[in-house]
Amino acid sequence: MSSISDSSALNNLPADCRDAATLLNRECFCQTVDRAALKRSFEGGEGLSGAELLASRPNLFSPSRVFVAQTHIDAMARLVRVIEGVVARPAWQERVLAYAPDIARHVPRAAGVFLGYDFHLDPGGPRLIEINTNAGGGLLNARLLDAQIACCPQVQGRGAERHAVENGFVAMFREEWRLARGDAPLGRIAIVDETPAEQFLAPEFELFRQLFAAHGIAACIAAPDALRFDGTRLTLDGEVVDLVYNRLTDFSLEEEGNASLRAAYLADAVVLTPHPRAHALYADKRNLVALSDDAWLQSIGVDAADRALLRAGVPHTEEVTPENATAFWNSRKQWFFKPEAGFGSKATYRGDKVTKRVFEEIAQGGFIAQALVPPSERRLMVDGVEQRLKLDLRNFVYRDRVQLVSARLYQGQTTNFRTRGGGFAAVFAVGCRDNDTRG
Repeated sequence: MSSISDSSALNNLPADCRDAATLLNRECFCQTVDRAALKRSFEGGEGLSGAELLASRPNLFSPSRVFVAQTHIDAMARLVRVIEGVVARPAWQERVLAYAPDIARHVPRAAGVFLGYDFHLDPGGPRLIEINTNAGGGLLNARLLDAQIACCPQVQGRGAERHAVENGFVAMFREEWRLARGDAPLGRIAIVDETPAEQFLAPEFELFRQLFAAHGIAACIAAPDALRFDGTRLTLDGEVVDLVYNRLTDFSLEEEGNASLRAAYLADAVVLTPHPRAHALYADKRNLVALSDDAWLQSIGVDAADRALLRAGVPHTEEVTPENATAFWNSRKQWFFKPEAGFGSKATYRGDKVTKRVFEEIAQGGFIAQALVPPSERRLMVDGVEQRLKLDLRNFVYRDRVQLVSARLYQGQTTNFRTRGGGFAAVFAVGCRDNDTRG
């Protein structure tokens, strides 16, 4: 497949990998996803076939990859390591647990799978937008790697390999089990979400079931209210559940249907991952206030070099209160407003788009204001028309190690899967001329 772009600019990419990645995202209109291969990668299990999956979710995957400078990929990984070090500090935990739900004070041995560090790229480099605990899409993006093709000499190479990524995911779950149960055998995993068959990413649940089964681990998909706890064991249809892969967005397990899971978790009768403590330590949006509070970070002993990385990589963030609301309204174009316990871009607002009525609700509290970092762009041809798509980058992380970097392309205020040409996109690292990784 040849490039749609006729731009001669691609013939001589800039030596600086940041400039080269920007140029490729702007000028390379390649269609790099082999749709037939993508369909095949989802065949062989229960639920939707590959063809049905792509037909029912036409904007789940973008037809092209995203180009990111290796220096930016490395910068994101460094910031992840710094943040993981800060989160491990007792002073951090004391601060964030003070506003967390009581269940977050329960200390499990598991670390928590699938942290999602989400970034925008601005001219100064990657900027952390938020951290999520049950970040979805990891396995879908691993399968997307298998469908990548090179469409022109400037984008040769496949980047990350699916099987290495998937093996890493399985190893992560085994490590969670080892941390909690040592050498005991891991028998059964339940992948749990509310009404799982109705979730947009439900096909990923089936992919995980298949993946676990292929590695000798029995697995099932269930709603939380199907679980039973007898005071000793958590079961599903009479079978013991050893580990729960938690995809719920009830992060403190307060809803009635989660009662059995909550009780088993607090009794350490099941390994739950990710868990409420991980959400409190990482994903509460108020934590971004602390991460961007340089004076406080200095006071708890974070060294100058790490604080410099945090200043560069974490946009300034403040809580919105009735007392400071007027000041935020007057400067609203500089801010992005998010609910403290939000997820999936729900109830988030760009300041230049927010209405007075909505802001009156924000002003009552429960929101943070984050310095606005506009996303960078990927230009693509969609139905023969050039489109400018916004992009963000998700780093899937386990215990301070980045397992996979993927992108999401979209139009509008926030990420979604409704944009033609948008959806998940594979990330291709662009190396600098003296350390070139493009080929």
